[in-house]
Amino acid sequence: MATEGGGKEMNEIKTQFTTREGLYKLLPHSEYSRPNRVPFNSQGSNPVRVSFVNLNDQSGNGDRLCFNVGRELYFYIYKGVRKAADLSKPIDKRIYKGTQPTCHDFNHLTATAESVSLLVGFSAGQVQLIDPIKKETSKLFNEERLIDKSRVTCVKWVPGSESLFLVAHSSGSMYLYNVEHTCGTTAPHYQLLKQGESFAVHTCKSKSTRNPLLKWTVGEGALNEFAFSPDGKFLACVSQDGFLRVFSFDSVELHGTMKSYFGGLLCVCWSPDGKYIVTGGEDDLVTVWSFLDCRVIARGHGHKSWVSVVAFDPYTTSVEESDPMEFSGSDEDFQDLLHFGRDRANSTQSRLSKRNSTDSRPVSVTYRFGSVGQDTQLCLWDLTEDILFPHQPLSRARTHTNVMNATSPPAGSNGNSVTTPGNSVPPPLPRSNSLPHSAVSNAGSKSSVMDGAIASGVSKFATLSLHDRKERHHEKDHKRNHSMGHISSKSSDKLNLVTKAKTDPAKTLGTSLCPRMEDVPLLEPLICKKIAHERLAVLVFLEDCIVTACQEGFICTWARPGKVGLLSSPNQASSPGGTVV
Repeated sequence: MATEGGGKEMNEIKTQFTTREGLYKLLPHSEYSRPNRVPFNSQGSNPVRVSFVNLNDQSGNGDRLCFNVGRELYFYIYKGVRKAADLSKPIDKRIYKGTQPTCHDFNHLTATAESVSLLVGFSAGQVQLIDPIKKETSKLFNEERLIDKSRVTCVKWVPGSESLFLVAHSSGSMYLYNVEHTCGTTAPHYQLLKQGESFAVHTCKSKSTRNPLLKWTVGEGALNEFAFSPDGKFLACVSQDGFLRVFSFDSVELHGTMKSYFGGLLCVCWSPDGKYIVTGGEDDLVTVWSFLDCRVIARGHGHKSWVSVVAFDPYTTSVEESDPMEFSGSDEDFQDLLHFGRDRANSTQSRLSKRNSTDSRPVSVTYRFGSVGQDTQLCLWDLTEDILFPHQPLSRARTHTNVMNATSPPAGSNGNSVTTPGNSVPPPLPRSNSLPHSAVSNAGSKSSVMDGAIASGVSKFATLSLHDRKERHHEKDHKRNHSMGHISSKSSDKLNLVTKAKTDPAKTLGTSLCPRMEDVPLLEPLICKKIAHERLAVLVFLEDCIVTACQEGFICTWARPGKVGLLSSPNQASSPGGTVV
C-alpha cells in the first residue's frame, strides 16, 4: 500500500505516481494560475473552484476552464496535455469588489462556440449569470440580498434544463431559480409545500411568478455541497450537521440519510451509474453509501485532515464479463479493463447498470474514485466486488450486514427494479435511515417543481404554518461526541425519521445511520501522495488527465498513462520530472 514514509519522503511534493494502469505524470507547463503566477495569500479566502465546459467546436480544442482565486475570476481555453498553458491570454477576467466568487457552474446544455452561460455564486449571497465568451453580464440574482444574506456554497444548473438552477447557502437553505424571472423588490413570502425530518420545502407566495420558485431548508448549519444524480432525478446534500440527505428532486421526498462519524460533511459525489454516493468531511474519512440499500457499505481512511473534494473517475471505472476472481491478474489483463474516452465512459455506465441484472453471466466491476484534502494529499480508491458484495467467497469485508432487496429503483435504472444478491445471509440491520417507499411515491413526476405547475403543486398538500428555524435547538457545528454510553444495541431501537426531536450524535453511532468503524469494511487508498504545498480544493477527472488545484490558485494537469505523448508543442517538457511552480 502506497502510504507516505517519514522524514524527507513525507514532505516531498510528488510529480508522478503509479497505479495498476500505469504512470500518471504532472505536466508543469500545463499549469494554470493567475497570469503573473504569483502565489496567492489564501488565508481567510474562499476555496478555489474549477469548472469545465466543452463547446463542441470543430477545432478539437473546445474545452474551456473557469476558476476563481480570491476576488478574481478567470476564463481560459484549456489545452490539457496537448499544449502549454498561455496565461497571458485569458478569454475573460473579472475582479470583484466587496464580495468574492465562491463557486460556479457552466450550462453544458446550451454551450456553443459563440456563447456560454456561467453561474457564479458569491460570499455575500448573490448569484451572477455571465457569458465569458461575449463578455456580458446578463443578470444578478439576490442582488439586494433579500432572499438570503449568507455565503453561496454551491450553485448548479438543474440537469436537462436551460433555465432552472439551484443555489445552496451557508444558512442551510437552497433556492430554485429560473433565469427568466426576476427576484422582486421585497423579501419573498413563502408557503409550505412539503415537510419532513430535518427538512422543509416552501414555494414563493406572490401574485406574479418570481424567484425563488422554491426554498429548501435542510438540516442544521451550513449546507456545504449538493450533487444531482446522473439521471437528474435525485439530489444528494451534505451539511455541517454531519448528515447526508438524499431527496427525490421532483417529488421532494426524502429517500435516505447517513451520518458522518463526527463533524460536518463537506463534499459529495455520485458514481457514474447512480448506485453509490461518496462523501468526505471533517472526520478525515471518505464514506461510501449505497443508494439502493440506504446504508454505509465502506469507509476509507487515508487522509490526515479534512477531506475537501471527492469525485468518481468514469474513465477507469471498469466492468468485465468474466470470473470476478480474475480481476487481480497481470497489468496487461488490467489494461484491457480500462475505458478511456467519453464513448467508453458511456459504455461503462450502461454496463454498470447491466451488472445488477438477472443475467447469469458473471460480471466484475471496479469503481475508481479520488479524494483530496486539507492535508495536501491526493488519494485514489478502488471500490471492488468484495466490498460491494461481501457475501461472496473470499471476502475481505468485516461485516455481516445484508445487501437488502430493492424497495426503490436506483438512479439511472429507468424504474426497473433490481434484484441484488445476498438474500441468503443473516437478516439485515433495521432500515432505519430512510423513509419507507418514499423514493417511489412521485419519483417519476417532473411536474411538481417546474414553472407552470408550482401553483398546482401547492394545492396538493396541506398548508401549514411556516416553521421558524430560530426556535430550533442549535448545537455546535463541530460537536464531536464519541460517547457510546446511551447507545442501545437492540434491533428494535430504530431511529424514527418522522420524530420532531433532534438526533443525538451519540445515539446514531452504532446504528445503520452511522455504523461503528468495525462494522463496515475499511478501504485503504490505492495511492496516497502529497502533491501540493497548500491545501487542495479541486479534483476533476477528464478523459486524458486528472486536474487538481490548491488554495494558492495553481491548477495542475496530471497526464494519464500513455497520454503524455500527446504534447504537440516543442517547448513541452514530457519527461517525468518537474516541480510545481
